[in-house]
Amino acid sequence: MKYKNVILFIALCLCLFQGIAGQARNDGHAQEAKENELNVRELILEHIGDEYGWHVTTLNGYDFVIPLPVIVQSKQTGEWHLFSSSHLHGGHEYKGFHIAHEGQYKGKIVESIGGIAGQARNDSRGGVRPPTDNMPQEVRPLDLSITKVAFSLIMCSIILIVVVLCCARWYKKRQGHPETVSPSGFVAFMEMVIMSVVDGIAKPCIGKNYKRYTPYLLTVFFFIIFINLVGLIPFFPGGANVTGNIAITCVLALCTFAITNIFGTKEYWKEIFLPDVPHWLKPIMAPVEFLGILTKPFALMIRLFASILAGHALLLGLTCIVFLTVRLGVGINSGMTVFSVLLSVFSNFVEILVAYIQAYVFTMLSAIYFGLSQAEKHNG
Repeated sequence: MKYKNVILFIALCLCLFQGIAGQARNDGHAQEAKENELNVRELILEHIGDEYGWHVTTLNGYDFVIPLPVIVQSKQTGEWHLFSSSHLHGGHEYKGFHIAHEGQYKGKIVESIGGIAGQARNDSRGGVRPPTDNMPQEVRPLDLSITKVAFSLIMCSIILIVVVLCCARWYKKRQGHPETVSPSGFVAFMEMVIMSVVDGIAKPCIGKNYKRYTPYLLTVFFFIIFINLVGLIPFFPGGANVTGNIAITCVLALCTFAITNIFGTKEYWKEIFLPDVPHWLKPIMAPVEFLGILTKPFALMIRLFASILAGHALLLGLTCIVFLTVRLGVGINSGMTVFSVLLSVFSNFVEILVAYIQAYVFTMLSAIYFGLSQAEKHNG
């Protein structure tokens, strides 16, 4: 009987140890699977966000990235630094600067201040005082770097300027005999688009003073549509989410806001602060009308930003379906892959239409605001 109890005790211990070991292995496999699992949220945010390099492709585990210039001013020394962003790729630190991978400055260049070495540097140079412990502190330097969005913005602007100047050069050569020579090819296409903006937006929305605002409206229209179309190209030099960056749309909206209110007529301002309503309503209507001035650029900014950002996120989400269904089997994965590809192609054609619509809507709303600012005194 004693031997049976001992054997039973040993068997129970072995079962217990085996269960613990099996649980540990399962936890390890689950953790490994979790680490290797595609994080759709991080992938989408990474691709629609801004970067300090232009990722081209990945081959055999090696990332091909076009480095961009980094221009920063140190917080602790006040010195300016100019170097290639390749020094910061892969989590490396260069001249005290690195790209933060977490926290409030995630994805941005930060400077390490503090620690024993930082204490000596700051005491000798009279810079920023570090914390009392030896842990470095991350601060944001003055950052004027050429990022992916900035590079795409500059590149597209230069290309657009060259295209417009080439068309203008053709018309300059035709000045001697304008009626006998008609534009053809790309010049004819540009003339058709330009006249559609002038005759379809500027004239009816602004009125007799449309010529004053036409250059700006044409610039905004071609800038937005060209940037949007280049952003749909899935490889270099396309793919940058320029108008899906709220800073870009904010500047465009502020330009419309400034032109609207700087060149507004006296009657326009009178209708805002002294509206033609009963006297008891004027104290109520004046703040409402003034608030309307501020909401107009906000609507322009959010409309363009949200539409383009949503389009990029949708295309990336459809692409991720292929990788998320790998573990569901060959049949399901193959079917979802076909579905994802077909829907992605369809969505790309829709995004081409959206690129034009958003440029048209932004231009039309700007023209409407300009027309409202040209209010004239009513007779009678």
